[in-house]
Amino acid sequence: MTRHILAIDQGTTGSTALVMDVQGNTLGRANREFAQHFPKPGWVEHDADEIWRSVEGAVREAMRAARVVGSEIGAIGITNQRETTLLWDRETGVQAHRAIVWQDRRTADRCAKLKAEGHEAAVRERTGLVLDPYFSGTKLGWMLDQVAGAREKAASGQLAFGTIDSFLVWRLAGANASAPHVTDVTNASRTLLMNLEARSWDTAQCELLSIPQACLPRIVPSAGQVGETKGLSFLPDGIPISGMAGDQHAALFGQACLEPGQVKCTYGTGAFVVMNTGSQVVRSRFGLLSTLGWQIGDDVVYALEGSAFIAGAAVQWLRDGLGLIQSAKETEALARSVEDSGGVYFVPALAGLGAPYWDPDARGLICGLTRGTTRAHLVRATLDSIALEVTDLVLAMGDDLEKPLSLMRVDGGAAANDLLMQLQSDLAGITVERPSDLETTARGAAMLAGIGAGLFKDAQDAAKMVKIQDQFRVTIDGPERERRLAGWRDAVRRARSSS
Repeated sequence: MTRHILAIDQGTTGSTALVMDVQGNTLGRANREFAQHFPKPGWVEHDADEIWRSVEGAVREAMRAARVVGSEIGAIGITNQRETTLLWDRETGVQAHRAIVWQDRRTADRCAKLKAEGHEAAVRERTGLVLDPYFSGTKLGWMLDQVAGAREKAASGQLAFGTIDSFLVWRLAGANASAPHVTDVTNASRTLLMNLEARSWDTAQCELLSIPQACLPRIVPSAGQVGETKGLSFLPDGIPISGMAGDQHAALFGQACLEPGQVKCTYGTGAFVVMNTGSQVVRSRFGLLSTLGWQIGDDVVYALEGSAFIAGAAVQWLRDGLGLIQSAKETEALARSVEDSGGVYFVPALAGLGAPYWDPDARGLICGLTRGTTRAHLVRATLDSIALEVTDLVLAMGDDLEKPLSLMRVDGGAAANDLLMQLQSDLAGITVERPSDLETTARGAAMLAGIGAGLFKDAQDAAKMVKIQDQFRVTIDGPERERRLAGWRDAVRRARSSS
């Protein structure tokens, strides 16, 4: 009766809940969007209560759709937007400030100052990350400095810091001072505060960013019971919360990339390419990040990651900002209505550029426009841009490995677009594999939760939930690929803040 898993995928624009069986079948699914707050240009915030209501609503609806009652749920897995930073009162749950979202650039000046002071190399060695406003540490520092009394309350332990996984566990498990305050190693690895090799909070990093350790959660493995449901109106008490991972790490696991060298790309708000590097930290020479893949028991898997901040968000901008389309589903047919982009390139640096450039002051650019340019060309250029951003990451990974990648597994909403996947294969020169179910992030959380609750004996057993369905193979030659990449590099050069 408890052979079902509830996966909660708390994303940037909405929360998704899936009820899955141990064979990997989705029995019920629901998504609830929530508000995005933009108090200033470059600032992005979420309200913690709005996130929680979206999670509760999605869980209720998914369970109704699955026709499953709470007593049939044997484990809960959580995956989440990662670097988004929240500070709340341990007793009341009241947020000290709205959550600062991973896309937010308000601490760019702070990061630039730390770089100018010569801290970048040491930060990279300790954390595997770069000094960029993307990560949680400087966001937390901003809250502690800007919210009256927050620093003193954090130092006394009254305020709790966490990425969204921490907050959801705390809410699910009682929402009071005795509820668990934890984060898993993958989310901790994105804060600029964790020592990558020791997998513990780094004293030097906390001192550098002026973060009191009393407000930090306990770091736990990605699989294993960290708490159980308590006092909820929509779930019974006692369901194990037994899987946690940041969204990209969960997707790597959910794609069954269990061996070193295996790679996945998730196309969501941004696009994220992650490679399993095994039990050793691999230090990138080409602008990628060293990070955690996951931890199960004492077994630790590390990863290399490249992040493009804007992918699906570029399509949203076409819809909401420019009014060129009514829905994202229109893009494939519209883009196929033209042979190519007509020489138009779009660099979607709407929140700066991530890897391998790390240029927070880059700005979006469209170039190559003529009187013959139509909205179809702009849509085609947008799909091209997503594939080209990911190609930059794939090529950087190949450079780090000193051999080109040959295969990449894909997931996320935009991975359903056949044209985009073919463009990705052609531009990156790589075979693309797509699973039958694109909810890979949630599936990874379910797999980890199943292991943590004893529903699976190990990762290989959990991997039976994964089913590959489609392949896209390269259809263009090397010179044509290089011609397109040269145009892209020129456009990126124009968009860079240093150009």
